[in-house]
Amino acid sequence: MKVFSYFKRAIHGRPAYSGLLAIFTLSSGGFVAYSESQSDRGRQSVELNETEPKKKRVVVLGTGWAGTSFLKDLDVSSYDVQVVSPCNYFAFTPLLPSVTCGTVEARSIVEPVRNIIKKRNGEIQFWEADCLKIDAANKKVLCRSNLDEKLAGTNEFLLEYDYLIIAVGAQVNTFNTSGVLEHCHFLKEVEDAQKIRKGIIDCFEKAVLPGLSEEERRTNLHFVIVGGGPTGVEFAAELHDFLNEDLVKLYPTVKDLVKISLIQSGDHILNTFDERISSFAEQKFQRDGIDILIGCRVVSISDKLINMKIKSTGEVSSIPHGMVVWSTGIGTRPVVRDLMEQIGQGHRRVLATDEWLRVKGCDDVYALGDCATIDQRKIMEDILNIFKAADIDNSGTLTIEEFKNVIEDILIRYPQVEHYLKSQHLSDVTDLLKALKGNDRDGVDIEGFKAALCHVDSQLKSFPATAQVAAQQGAYLSRCFNRRKQCASNPEGPLHFRGSGRHQFRPFRYKHLGQFAPLGGEQAAAELPGDWVSLGHSTQWLWYSVYASKQVSWRTRMLVVSDWTRRFIFGRDSSRI
Repeated sequence: MKVFSYFKRAIHGRPAYSGLLAIFTLSSGGFVAYSESQSDRGRQSVELNETEPKKKRVVVLGTGWAGTSFLKDLDVSSYDVQVVSPCNYFAFTPLLPSVTCGTVEARSIVEPVRNIIKKRNGEIQFWEADCLKIDAANKKVLCRSNLDEKLAGTNEFLLEYDYLIIAVGAQVNTFNTSGVLEHCHFLKEVEDAQKIRKGIIDCFEKAVLPGLSEEERRTNLHFVIVGGGPTGVEFAAELHDFLNEDLVKLYPTVKDLVKISLIQSGDHILNTFDERISSFAEQKFQRDGIDILIGCRVVSISDKLINMKIKSTGEVSSIPHGMVVWSTGIGTRPVVRDLMEQIGQGHRRVLATDEWLRVKGCDDVYALGDCATIDQRKIMEDILNIFKAADIDNSGTLTIEEFKNVIEDILIRYPQVEHYLKSQHLSDVTDLLKALKGNDRDGVDIEGFKAALCHVDSQLKSFPATAQVAAQQGAYLSRCFNRRKQCASNPEGPLHFRGSGRHQFRPFRYKHLGQFAPLGGEQAAAELPGDWVSLGHSTQWLWYSVYASKQVSWRTRMLVVSDWTRRFIFGRDSSRI
């Protein structure tokens, strides 16, 4: 009774702001009471908010190679991450030519985005939508859902960001050629590959219909690829194998009427590869009966004809076609072009970033992948500051020992220096200085120093628009974001020499791991690290192993390998679905 009396006095004697009273029964038959006033709880809530600062909002545009690599390695516990993309999947784009001919099924090379982000404990939000406009001044992006407008709810929405990651890729570059958009197929997305696959079967089904002349059948079965780069060459090889290994057996009456033509404006196909690979590819295509039209520029395309200009003679000729696949390069997407106009880059062809992938002229915005290019700073712009920092005794000359104090910083800040040394077969910058005639004296003056490094900036080259570059940029940027809290407010620069205040984030460096060019007939060509070139059947099996290992998940890896196995046993599927 005394216990009940005590609780009764405690309850009735509590002030007007009384809060919560909890009574628990214990196994011994006694009671335990717990009370907390509202003022106490409010105080604790304020203290909790003060100890847990609001996370920075990171908005990622795109789920291609760059965006997905960034998300996979990012420490999402430190950020509020939001992803916007018109595709709710990641596609292994190097295998798109295989999808066009049924060597690999479309679903085998795609991984749903939500499968990727669910592994991050649901801390990443995803919206399937297009980014319409980037408001860099107010740090907002306007997005529109690309889903059915008949569904309930609004289609447009705004997202605010603290950091914006632009990884939207690029679109096909038509060079304003008349008729390209109306009459050509492209090979940038999974949907493009599926359309091409249906188009190939349509051409054959149309060619075998009764009542057509032989010339009409030849026209329907003339497949033209515009562009002799890696994508165009690989598609031509896949198409040749599909026609000769599968379709000629199903359409025997028109097998002698099939023709493949490859139009290239340059002097060689695969001109970004080693000359040995380019020559090998041309010889193999000639043996396979693929017609290579070198030095021809397409000027217009109609529903039945391709008009092209021969560069050597200036003559304009026309060829009929049943299907045209356009693969000539990439262009800037409208949303990126609009941003470039806002920040004073309207005169450029592509969005420019610095060596840390930050968009120039735009705070807290990063761009990576095909939508941007790195504008590397030239060493000759800083040559006087470098010389002054190295000349410790202010003698006006630079000794080898003095220069060694800044070599490491120079190699970090200017990657082109390392490339130049490799091209000149020099082990160190000091070897370059020792080679100067002026080094017969005790040191090198400023003019001699300039002479030694004047050719370094010639090694500056834009990175190729490949999946390999985009993936490395995404992984690099995620590492920078993971360390951002540990570093200063501006960890990227400026550079200070003699080891004081060096960059906490090193500039992005691309490591080329090689590239492949499948040429059909179970043969491929490859450029491997160390300037090695590999050709033939063994290279094709190396291609199989590398592409299988690079799949984004074990699910897609198993599906791709099973598709290759199915093709070896049963051939390719020729249905239109």
